[in-house]
Amino acid sequence: MHLIDGPVYVFRAYHSLPAMSAPDGTPTNAAYGFANTLIRYLDVAGVTHAAVAFDFSEKSFRNAIEPGYKAQRGEPPPDLVPQFDLCMQVVRALGVEVFALPDFEADDLLATLSERLLAQRASAVIVTTDKDLAQLVREDGRVTVYDLAREERRDADAVRARFGVDPEQIPDYLGLVGDAVDNLPGVPGVGPKSASAALRRFGRIEAIPADASAWSDAGVRGAASVAARIAAHRERALRTRALATLRRDVPGLAAELGGLAWRGADRAAIEPLFARLGWGKIATRITRWA
Repeated sequence: MHLIDGPVYVFRAYHSLPAMSAPDGTPTNAAYGFANTLIRYLDVAGVTHAAVAFDFSEKSFRNAIEPGYKAQRGEPPPDLVPQFDLCMQVVRALGVEVFALPDFEADDLLATLSERLLAQRASAVIVTTDKDLAQLVREDGRVTVYDLAREERRDADAVRARFGVDPEQIPDYLGLVGDAVDNLPGVPGVGPKSASAALRRFGRIEAIPADASAWSDAGVRGAASVAARIAAHRERALRTRALATLRRDVPGLAAELGGLAWRGADRAAIEPLFARLGWGKIATRITRWA
């Protein structure tokens, strides 16, 4: 099962391509780049089952908990806003299911889809560049993450090699180091190396002792200072961890493996859509039609 993080690749396309527009003036650079990315991935990855998740809006349940969550991003550019709907139209025309639900982010939908499809004896590849989703990777290899830009597939060992912690510890790791992308503060003065070493030794944020004498075998330089910083900001770290933890139980999200089989693009939907957008040649890159 290929579970694709839509917003990541929409934003990447928007910032990678110059301004483009359809004959009616609708901006299309993000949608065009996203369509190209998805068409290529469906072809080269040997996809049999797929879904793409999108954010329903700029706000989610996390903003009710933390008003500053993602606040630094501001409003999306006006020429990008209408392209999210276009991207969803493209996904459906390509024969792939789209998921977007109020109050939840695409990441939560991917996490829930992964859980529900695992229960149906599927395995999953999460296609994203978002480090938050590394928490979904499983030790048995049934869930991995694929970074399309770097063409890197990460299993549990690869997550440990990159972050220094187990996949299930990623929320704790983000609780300590913070996440600038989502405007989530970590513990001041605690960097990735200290955070990963502390978590390898103690497991969870709440288990990290304030007494520096308990850190003798943790392998952390300046352990006394790090212990004191974490103790002083523990509540903040736990709050960030809660916000970084993906929901795996989004209500109302139905996912049946058979219904997510990819049988190819819908020619009757693709041709008028691409004609309206002025995309003359992109359809020739589609290698499988329903």
